[in-house]
Amino acid sequence: MALRGGLGLGAVAVVAALVAAAPAAGGVIGGAARACKPPAYPGSGYFIALSVRGTSCATGSRLALAYHRCRVRDGRAGRCDERVLGFRCRERRTTIPTEIDARVTCTRGTRRVVHVYQQNT
Repeated sequence: MALRGGLGLGAVAVVAALVAAAPAAGGVIGGAARACKPPAYPGSGYFIALSVRGTSCATGSRLALAYHRCRVRDGRAGRCDERVLGFRCRERRTTIPTEIDARVTCTRGTRRVVHVYQQNT
């Protein structure tokens, strides 16, 4: 008996078995991002969110802090234009006179770390 779209019951059974086996095989297929507890912000502000894909939460925390150190070398409103712990980072920010709100995406191959911060100026 064939289902709509031309898939037979055997094909459906194989797909169902693969989906059921995915957690036993090491997690989500494709390496989905996972949320981590953000580190304490070093200064006047805070990290709002931290997520990682293909790496650990500990690496994500280290990277967020290292990026902050790189960024504030040129002053509180500075930017980081170099690799941080081997990751390439890009920052999208909005500013008002009293704060900076930013989302930073850092990649290294298939690994990705995203952190969001607010800094009071």
